[in-house]
Amino acid sequence: MPVGRFMLVLHSHMPYVLSHGKSPHGTDWLFEAAVECYLPLLDALDRMRQAGVKPRWTVNMTPILAEQLDDPAFQEGFIEYCEEKAEFARQDRELFEAQGELWMTGLAAMWERWFTKAVIQFKHQCGRSITGSFKSFQDDGLIELITCGATHGYFPLAGTDESVQAQVKLAVSSHKKRFGSDPRGIWLPECAYRPGYSWKAPAGDDEAVWDRKGVEQFLAENGIEYFFVDSHMIRGGEPLGTYWQKFPQLAELFSRSKELFSPPDEYRSEYEHYLIPEGVTVFARDPQSTVKVWSGDVGYPGNPFYLEFHKQQYPGRLRYWRISEDKSNLGAKQPYDPWRAHELVAEHAADFVNIVKGTLAQYKGQANREGTLVAMYDTELFGHWWWEGPEFLYELGMKMASDPDLQMCSGGDVIDQDPARHMIHLPEGSWGEGGYHNVWLNEDNHWTWAMLYPAQKWMRHLARLGVTGLAQEIAEQAARELLLAEASDWQFLISTFSAKDYAEARFPDHIDRFNRLAEMAERVHGGATLNEEELEFLRDCQVKDAPFPELDLSYWAHLDHPLRPPEAYRS
Repeated sequence: MPVGRFMLVLHSHMPYVLSHGKSPHGTDWLFEAAVECYLPLLDALDRMRQAGVKPRWTVNMTPILAEQLDDPAFQEGFIEYCEEKAEFARQDRELFEAQGELWMTGLAAMWERWFTKAVIQFKHQCGRSITGSFKSFQDDGLIELITCGATHGYFPLAGTDESVQAQVKLAVSSHKKRFGSDPRGIWLPECAYRPGYSWKAPAGDDEAVWDRKGVEQFLAENGIEYFFVDSHMIRGGEPLGTYWQKFPQLAELFSRSKELFSPPDEYRSEYEHYLIPEGVTVFARDPQSTVKVWSGDVGYPGNPFYLEFHKQQYPGRLRYWRISEDKSNLGAKQPYDPWRAHELVAEHAADFVNIVKGTLAQYKGQANREGTLVAMYDTELFGHWWWEGPEFLYELGMKMASDPDLQMCSGGDVIDQDPARHMIHLPEGSWGEGGYHNVWLNEDNHWTWAMLYPAQKWMRHLARLGVTGLAQEIAEQAARELLLAEASDWQFLISTFSAKDYAEARFPDHIDRFNRLAEMAERVHGGATLNEEELEFLRDCQVKDAPFPELDLSYWAHLDHPLRPPEAYRS
């Protein structure tokens, strides 16, 4: 008998970058993720399929990422990117050879072969379709594909319920069209959840207080059966730190939601899954396994023999050094040894299996039943930040498949085999720093919400006009601009300063385009004619921001289902 179930959940996401810059911020982000993360992950799955192993990973591919991967502009640009990288590796090889550095010459040859192999894999194994390849592994039973908010909008802070509805409905419809079935699960953007309560906008001039639908209502209405949160939300704990107390808008939000939630008396565990109102199941992230794989300080990715992320050889930006014992001194980095790194991957995978088994065995002893350990990560961790990560996942899948003490399962598998036994209420929160909305609403980025909220209300008004013809075409493009502006990435990049200038340029550009398009749509609806400059602006928007070619404006017009009273959410 197994000691418990193991669920690996991978979240694959990239904001819309096509036609919005190349390097250091822009399409190179997408190309890097594809060659370093998605293709190696597909290769690992292919090797497991050949070995007859079905790891049952739960894989999320956000709709906006899938839209980009299926775009012909990505497919052509990706091949050029890999060929360019292979050429840089060839130049490095010749340079190292001329300098008599034989080990470095071999590493450059490794990179040259690696990028060449990526082109072959993309063209011939994937048929130029990364999303189609993931679908094939779903169809063969190796993985379960789930969805996310259409453009990774941050649900708890959205200014209208119709905007949340549009994010969910568009996610479900695009997933079904692309992958052939309705998604059973969803990765909420930033794992952020909000129950229903009397809400007030935390930014802008609107002082109105109004009743909001809980996030789970939108999920249930659209056939979503389960989602994920951080462990502190299952346990009913308050956010960590005091930032929410220092920022008045967050403090007011917190006090309003807290009125509807009382800390639970009963014991809750992240190794159990629970029902919440509307009958949706919630799983929680395991903190122990998270640290071992996420942390560059105490986790596997920080091992001195793994590939160093920060030191690069210019102009190709290829990496030839290992992390080394002195992690902070780039000048002290030693040459990378891929053979030693590969040995460590197997050791670390075995160690991780033992940690999982020990954790689940301990819980089984306490609860007298099998639990589920949910290991949740950004897919881009594996390959981009941790180069050896995809091989770690392969070793993990192979080792667990041969271990009788563990059962690998997806979210849907658990619900089918062992439906949740208890209903709980969740507090508001996210998986971000502090466990609340701090990263996405603070002194540095609150201005984005002040610009977004009027646009979301205008979109609702525009959708209710019943526009047709050219006015409808313009309104649909306005909806695309709003969807792109809603991405939580912009607030995150501003808060973390990782690409602050890029985000501060992208966000207002989408809002400005939305505002102009919405005004044009209303004028055309009223009988006006656009001049040539306005028509050219529309065409430019349609070319530059082209995801989701088929949009249904009714998503924004009216809520599909009536609002439940806030009292129904009281714990």
